[in-house]
Amino acid sequence: MPNDSPVFNSLLDRRSFLGHAGTGLSAVALASLLADQGFLRADDSKPIRPAIRPDAPLAPRKPHFEPKAKRVLTLFCSGAVSHIDTFDYKPELVKRDGQPMPGADKLVTFQGAQGNLVKPIWPFKPRGKSGKMVSELLPRLAELADEMCFIHSMTAKSNTHGPGENQMSTGFTLDGFPCAGAWVSYALGSECRDLPAFVAIPDPRGVPQVGPNNWGSAFLPAAFQGTPWTADKPVPNLSRPAGVSEKEDVETRDFLHLLNDEHLKTRPGDVQLAARIASYELAARMQLSAAKVADLSKESRSVHDMYGTTDSNKWKAGFARNCLLARRLLENDVRFVQLFNGAYAMGEGVGNWDGHRSIKTQYDVHGPILDQPCAALLTDLKRTGLLKDTLVVWVTEFGRMPTFQKGASGRDHNPKGFTVWLAGAGVKRAFSYGSTDDFGYQSIEKTTIYDLHATILHLLGLDHERLSFYHNGIERRLTDVHGQVIKPILA
Repeated sequence: MPNDSPVFNSLLDRRSFLGHAGTGLSAVALASLLADQGFLRADDSKPIRPAIRPDAPLAPRKPHFEPKAKRVLTLFCSGAVSHIDTFDYKPELVKRDGQPMPGADKLVTFQGAQGNLVKPIWPFKPRGKSGKMVSELLPRLAELADEMCFIHSMTAKSNTHGPGENQMSTGFTLDGFPCAGAWVSYALGSECRDLPAFVAIPDPRGVPQVGPNNWGSAFLPAAFQGTPWTADKPVPNLSRPAGVSEKEDVETRDFLHLLNDEHLKTRPGDVQLAARIASYELAARMQLSAAKVADLSKESRSVHDMYGTTDSNKWKAGFARNCLLARRLLENDVRFVQLFNGAYAMGEGVGNWDGHRSIKTQYDVHGPILDQPCAALLTDLKRTGLLKDTLVVWVTEFGRMPTFQKGASGRDHNPKGFTVWLAGAGVKRAFSYGSTDDFGYQSIEKTTIYDLHATILHLLGLDHERLSFYHNGIERRLTDVHGQVIKPILA
């Protein structure tokens, strides 16, 4: 057949089309795979995913804009702390103590019917130069009220602890979503080469109800999940085996590094292999750095006394050591530290803030465990200058009712209005935002956990609408499709 015949040209055109179509589909598939791993931007004009080096997933990355905070400390009191008895003073509640709550006839909440209004169990007093009213349950934290930025209009989507914890940590009530710390380490990496970017410090009494969900990476790459670490239970399996000298250990690691490099050269583009090698090398570097950070004996006696690390109450002393560990991690540039107060292994209200039955008896136990160590941590961050570029966020999964439960001396769950507070980088000091009604029952200016997360990301220089990860056909965000930065609280 002659080369210039119409049939030949037609065949060439068809072959050309099929060839280009085949390679085009391959390119689309490759782009999809790379996007799924978080290595591409979904839109070159609007970057929404960080460019991550597979051989160094925790390498520092630039934020979207100039940040106010370099790192974050979250203090999570699990069990749902009563805002009524801590930070949200309601004179009308004191005045109407013992009366039915107006408009709440036959009100049924999480555990059943409600009784009458009950005033705060601990008296409130004005604190600091601002005169902010804070209760006597937490007297040392109350002294620091001028450092705090209170949000009194927080709301949650669930009145159940598990979903409530999930939402506060991940933005979603369901399981299977990355927590805020994982999103932050995914977006920004770490300034510290020898420690994890994200550390979770469970309470000495155990873990919160949904446990590792609070520090999990879910569909984000596993490199960005939190590393559980407490002062009394350091990261496991880092110690050098008995019978192996330091010299032998170093030489073995160097040789393994050489073998890994050669192995990786034969498999260019294998991002999972590169990430696995990077995780092993971080673990090797942590053998020295983790032990150094965890060595609290380097702190002065006055610092230990300030935190209460040798208190006769073993739970308070253990939590105090965790607080001191948190400060040491932050000063070593760990990007995100999540510190828990309260656990569920001991039962409802026994080792956590779930004050259903007898809130006075239960909170008299939990208050002192939290108060001195947490106040010392905030004071220490200010003393060392870390508070200038560290954002501190105190949260709980929801609030509690202004009434007592019928037949009990405790308060039921209340997601309709509660308090969280922030301190440090980028937020106003001695400031209160939002409010609940006269009894502390419902938020008036509704603020959501989406808003809180958007604000945390904003202070780290991240636009919550631009930070996403493509998963199962959806551009997933920490804030889902919601959230507004709470601008009035920004300094």
